[in-house]
Amino acid sequence: MAKPITALLFDFDGTLLDTNELIIQTFQYVLNTHYPGKYERIDILPFLGPTLHETFDSVDPEKTEELIEEYRAWNKSMHDELSSEFDGVSETLRLLKTAGMKMAIVSTKRKDMVMRGLGLLDAEGVFDVIIGMDDVSKTKPDPEPILLALDLLGVNADEALMIGDNYHDIVGGQNAGVRTAGVAWSAKGEAFLQTFNPDYMLQHISDLLQLVNRVEQ
Repeated sequence: MAKPITALLFDFDGTLLDTNELIIQTFQYVLNTHYPGKYERIDILPFLGPTLHETFDSVDPEKTEELIEEYRAWNKSMHDELSSEFDGVSETLRLLKTAGMKMAIVSTKRKDMVMRGLGLLDAEGVFDVIIGMDDVSKTKPDPEPILLALDLLGVNADEALMIGDNYHDIVGGQNAGVRTAGVAWSAKGEAFLQTFNPDYMLQHISDLLQLVNRVEQ
């Protein structure tokens, strides 16, 4: 029998905070400025999840830094207007905290922008650890940020669950030796996430309340 889950590691964008429209519109703004008509909305979906360096290196490596700067400026200016929590997130996080769960955010986003996004949730004091891309040398799906979160939380991998909306989260969790859960509200779709064989698939964030209380995991 597997150990009970005592720690929850969450991706942030697309998992807790609905920034999908913000991210897509930011890419549309930047890419349409430089490459008019080349990138449709469907072409941008694969850019949700990887770091900006990875994405813009694949677009035009000679312009990566310029494109990142433009992306961050527009994204920051529209952040609060185009972001909102997914249904039930704040309430569920508070209930999980009350139940004694240790919780962390493990994101491929810069930590300052994660903190800004947290300000849009009613979840102050919920997270024990917050890992951004600037806290590590390698991002998900490399296990480094997940292992760092486990170390800071003081828990073993077999006690933790990584929750996310992208393959980086599922594969990263598997690489770190933790159990994994995909979220059915992923912009890329539940079927896409299932191809990476997560241990669980959440239909709603509140599914975690039953999941962590199971006698057998």
